[in-house]
Amino acid sequence: MTTFVLVPGAWHGPWAWERLAPLLQRAGARTMTPALSLEGDAGLGTHVHEVLAALRAADDEDVALVGHSYAGLVVRQAADLRPDLVSHAILVDGWAGGDGEGMFSLAPDSFAEAIRAAAGKSPDGRHIPAPPPASFGVTDPGDARWLAQRLRPQPLRTFTETARLSGAVDRIPGTAIHCRPGTYPFDRFAEAIGYRPIGLDGPHDVMLTHPRALARLLLDAHAAQFNNKKLED
Repeated sequence: MTTFVLVPGAWHGPWAWERLAPLLQRAGARTMTPALSLEGDAGLGTHVHEVLAALRAADDEDVALVGHSYAGLVVRQAADLRPDLVSHAILVDGWAGGDGEGMFSLAPDSFAEAIRAAAGKSPDGRHIPAPPPASFGVTDPGDARWLAQRLRPQPLRTFTETARLSGAVDRIPGTAIHCRPGTYPFDRFAEAIGYRPIGLDGPHDVMLTHPRALARLLLDAHAAQFNNKKLED
């Protein structure tokens, strides 16, 4: 059995996968949706260790570790630390780079400036207020209300910390699903780290708006990777 460990992006929580996870389960997969801490002192490293705890709890020889958006950085560092626990890393519109890179080095300067300014106006100066649903491509009125009620402020430290990679993650097969039309060059991030890019028509929060299409793509991408491994063996 395959276990999909589904890690949410910034401002999101495990609820981000509640439309997609049942579809994977119906196809015979197991799913885990770890929560990432949103406390003010939480950083990228905090989230990496929370994902590592989920990987250890998965106790499965076939684990597909999936990271959405910001969580692309999280899952790659977690996989780098414990490559023995991950058989396939999958990014969904995921930020990703090499050792020493993070959100602010990968994103345009204007993005970093806007994030710092927003955090500076927050009550504690350590959280980034959640953007409106339209920023994630969610425009349906019902979905937008649903999403707005759930988004939470993101610790600024998660964006300022950079990844620490030994190179072990690069030996794990990787796939990067990038949404079209794109908001940021997630396809180029994928190519730069050697992941196979796959396009999917839909907005950034595609797991909310197109869960069936994304579920099918996750299943197919992982099955293709498994079949490739059998051929190599």
